[in-house]
Amino acid sequence: MTVAAVLAAAEGVVLLGFGVYVLIMGLTGNPESPQQAEMLGVTVLALALLPLLAARGLWLRRRWSRGPAMITQLMALPVAWTLLQNGGALIAAGAATAVAALAVLALLINPTATEALGIGPRDA
Repeated sequence: MTVAAVLAAAEGVVLLGFGVYVLIMGLTGNPESPQQAEMLGVTVLALALLPLLAARGLWLRRRWSRGPAMITQLMALPVAWTLLQNGGALIAAGAATAVAALAVLALLINPTATEALGIGPRDA
């Protein structure tokens, strides 16, 4: 659970950093459309909250945190694929994203993790 929480938090921090970067570049840079750049920055900042909240829930062993953490990882896989397709330095970013997402998914479906979160088979 700790590793899953740390990986989810790392993803959230990366998203947070990217959101801040895009927002700053939208305000101070010379984008084609400052409004679109600012909206993208705000959107990415909002999206960064999901893995950060899920990571905190996983860290505290909250049952509700598994769903948002899994959804975040499933959303990260197409992003990783897109990064891998673009080449250059993005290949490393895509590979890291894919490895982190698959690792967290594997950790969250592990029976030990489900037991730690109080999720188990229902009694018949």
